[in-house]
Amino acid sequence: MSTPKQPGHRGRPPRTTRRQLEVIAMKLFAEHGFDDVTVERIAAEAGVSERTFFRYFPSKAEVLWHQFDNEVDDLRAAFAAVPGDEPMMAAVRRIVVAANRYRPEDIPELRTRMRLVSGVPALSAGAGAHYDAWEHAVGEFAASRLGAGAGDLIPLAIGRTTLAAARAAFDAWLERGDTDLTVYLDRALRALERGFAPE
Repeated sequence: MSTPKQPGHRGRPPRTTRRQLEVIAMKLFAEHGFDDVTVERIAAEAGVSERTFFRYFPSKAEVLWHQFDNEVDDLRAAFAAVPGDEPMMAAVRRIVVAANRYRPEDIPELRTRMRLVSGVPALSAGAGAHYDAWEHAVGEFAASRLGAGAGDLIPLAIGRTTLAAARAAFDAWLERGDTDLTVYLDRALRALERGFAPE
């Protein structure tokens, strides 16, 4: 039985990864603005075809939501592992804060992403489906704790108010940037946890 041939250096170049395309697109968006960067330009910069780009992302807008959508998956997994004796809103705060710990070298990209999402009308208009998924992850956890349906009033309210508090923290951090993002998130979600009563 012959041994399989070892791959050589000829043939097709190594496949471009989703993350590589994301980094290239974010760099171009930061330098030239979202509206002025085409999929064709992103693909050319990456040395791939537009068809390859669309295998990873259905549109250039979805490049900006890839990390956020991964966070939703991380939230669901973390909520599934919450100890039964941990208070519900304390668990929500802990998990949301943990999901938003970024390395210092990732902060510039995060700021670019957030500024684009909040500042480009087309991106803001398409944010709903992504935010809904985030809300549902929180709301489903709340429903499981309350013995309610995920579509019932209180789980819905918990999901939406948690998202609102988190977005307020992001906006304040983006504007001021005087400390770590998690400090803003923790402060906003602690306030929500105690019903916004004074500390």
